[in-house]
Amino acid sequence: MSRSGLSRRALIAGAGAAVVGWNTAARAWSAEPGAQVAELPALDGAVTLRGEGLERFSGDFGHLVTAAPRAVLRPGSVRDVQKVVAFARRHRIPVAVNGQSGDAAVLGAAGLESHSNYGQANPRGGIAVDARGLGRIVSVKPGEAVVEAGATWAQLVDAGLALGWVPPVLTDYLHLSVGGTLSVGGIGGAVQHHGLQSDTVRELEVVTGTGELVTASRTRNRELFEAVLAGGGQAGLIVRATLALVPAPARSTVFTLAYDDLDAYLADQEKVLADGRFDLQVGNVVRSADGGRWRYTAELVAYGEAGRPVDREALLAGLAPVAGETAVVEQSWREYAFRVDAFAGYLRSAGLWGLAKPWLSLFLPASSVGVFMREAAESLTAGDLGAGLLLFYPYARERVRTPLAVLPEGRVGWHFDLLAFPAPGADVPAMLERNRRLYERAVALGGKRYLIGAVPGMTGADWQAHYGGLWERVERAKRRFDPAGILTPGQGIHGA
Repeated sequence: MSRSGLSRRALIAGAGAAVVGWNTAARAWSAEPGAQVAELPALDGAVTLRGEGLERFSGDFGHLVTAAPRAVLRPGSVRDVQKVVAFARRHRIPVAVNGQSGDAAVLGAAGLESHSNYGQANPRGGIAVDARGLGRIVSVKPGEAVVEAGATWAQLVDAGLALGWVPPVLTDYLHLSVGGTLSVGGIGGAVQHHGLQSDTVRELEVVTGTGELVTASRTRNRELFEAVLAGGGQAGLIVRATLALVPAPARSTVFTLAYDDLDAYLADQEKVLADGRFDLQVGNVVRSADGGRWRYTAELVAYGEAGRPVDREALLAGLAPVAGETAVVEQSWREYAFRVDAFAGYLRSAGLWGLAKPWLSLFLPASSVGVFMREAAESLTAGDLGAGLLLFYPYARERVRTPLAVLPEGRVGWHFDLLAFPAPGADVPAMLERNRRLYERAVALGGKRYLIGAVPGMTGADWQAHYGGLWERVERAKRRFDPAGILTPGQGIHGA
């Protein structure tokens, strides 16, 4: 077999041995040609089997699942993704995109990792696609940006700010890949006004499980468009996105309100949601100063222009937090947007960033959220949270228009996001069992899960119940756009 199909950068294995292709009989990469070796196509980038940085692709941010891929594609072009996916389809090799995001500007390569939490982006021994090979901000103009999937929201924010435009919805931590968050939905404090990040997408370029490059939007190839957004990477791999932008505010006035009474907290948060008086609305469950109980804090943000303070009295009218404990901070819009960077730096310096993190992310209907939260508060301890956060805030169901972003019934829902950073020596298996119990209780109360987080033991029946009436639609999209079933097996939605 001729090696003419290999580019000069094609494959590297060990100490410079060029890999010719895939041995179909042994189901392994081969450095020698032969009758049973399927030759890889010429590539603009490279596929690595061992060596530089490959260990980053064996685990992820959660440090709960480890499974080394057979190979890593570092694409030099979208064509590389197409070629490798088409090759993988022919030979039934799993493929998943790995965001490899993080604060590389500060930390360099040491800051890069998959930001899935429970092996969702792991190809289970197949081919990991390093999204950093497709990490450009293609263009930014008033009202719109075009970015490659491996670019981070942090990159887009700074590129947009230079022109006075920013994304309408941001995650709390901005050093995440655009393609990664769009594949799960992408939630943040502006969901009450703009929906999920996936709701701000105007157009996508997607490589399907057959290796075809398809442009999709709400008016063009809509079935694929809706199957990919919040679809967990099951129907296609996002390689480029056209996103809406909004004018950048100058200032953020951040109000932090404390509550000891859950009912008062729920009522005030839903009041703020209903009248839309704040631009961002989140909340946390925190330990009291004496460490003896849980408290609730609403973090509410009003945007303003430089030199024009917001009307604090009007914004707080009719709310009933604990008297004398409301804090107000003025920041630039960018300072607030990047607020989590300092916290992440602390976690790294404390040695907690690289430990196991059994996160749990749920959506609860307003009708039963009080029951769930009271039960959760009784069972959770300070050790369950560690140095982390428990986000807890409402959203308006009508603002979320992404079909596969599965949410509970009801006009108002609540996001429960246990972002634990346990101390060294924590009983992680017990915490995973806790996640399963809380998930099952949420489902019994009409809740749903977010595709991030660690819920052990998800079965086919669990996934069918999760999607409910959408299940046939999900399966149909899988059959049509990924007929060999190779894409993103780590989600486990369609079986092992």
